[in-house]
Amino acid sequence: MASSMSGMFTGQQPPGAHPVGGPGGPGQPSFASTAPRAQGNNTLVDELEASFEVGDCNAGVDQCIQKFLDVARQTECFFLQKRLQLSVQKPEQVVKEDVSELRNELQRKEMLVQKHLTKLHHWQQVLEDVSGQHRKPSDLPPPGPLAFLEQASANLPPAPLKPN
Repeated sequence: MASSMSGMFTGQQPPGAHPVGGPGGPGQPSFASTAPRAQGNNTLVDELEASFEVGDCNAGVDQCIQKFLDVARQTECFFLQKRLQLSVQKPEQVVKEDVSELRNELQRKEMLVQKHLTKLHHWQQVLEDVSGQHRKPSDLPPPGPLAFLEQASANLPPAPLKPN
């Protein structure tokens, strides 16, 4: 694939042609490049770099932003076309990439689950420690005179109900 991208973006559009409302389009002025470039060798990469140049932005910030967005769309379109060609020519490669992405996502989620489980175990231990401190006999008040009766009555079965 690297060899197919050696002339990256060349031949994507004829020189002087501007997609998405270029020169002559509604409300879109032409953007003359101030950098010296060979007329027939303009590529999308050159245009993308040129959209950052201050000299190109004399017409206003809005026009510069629009030009940058147009070139970015063309660049995205180029990569989508290459992706489509790859999916047609080598569908198994696309499946391999998808499987790899899914494995990476699964691994990331498993790590996240482990992190949450570690935190959960930590807070469960803290909760047990705190609740265990409240149950210590030394913290309970000394038994009063009725403590024996309360304990004995707790062990008795409930009284049977009288039939009416």
